[in-house]
Amino acid sequence: MIQFTYELNQLDNAAQAVIEAASNEKVWVFQGDMGAGKTTLIKALSKAFSVTDQVSSPTFGIVNHYENQSGEIFYHFDFYRMDDPTEALDIGIEEYFYSGNYCWLEWAEKIVAFLPEKFFLIRISSDSETKRTLNLQHIEDAS
Repeated sequence: MIQFTYELNQLDNAAQAVIEAASNEKVWVFQGDMGAGKTTLIKALSKAFSVTDQVSSPTFGIVNHYENQSGEIFYHFDFYRMDDPTEALDIGIEEYFYSGNYCWLEWAEKIVAFLPEKFFLIRISSDSETKRTLNLQHIEDAS
């Protein structure tokens, strides 16, 4: 596990640290309390990947689709409002996970039964108003 602490004004550095630690993994699970900065970090990651689309939390639509200047595709999920985990199957979650494209998941604990065996876990904790700690870990078998 890798730990990285940063001030909010160092968000671009945090995004680079996440990208380097994730290596080739494409499914990233973001964990943290409400307001910890999951979407804020995803916006910084999008910037680092040169995503050209407007990045926002897909709270009501469950998934947003972004592209960068190179044509790479990124899927951003937010399962916070999902009451029944099988709703994830209705949107074809497994096709997204195994598409080979980046999948960024917020509130994935709501669909834990459907997560792939391998993913990159990003735990965000709020140390203060301006300071965050990331715990970064490759998960090889979530079951």
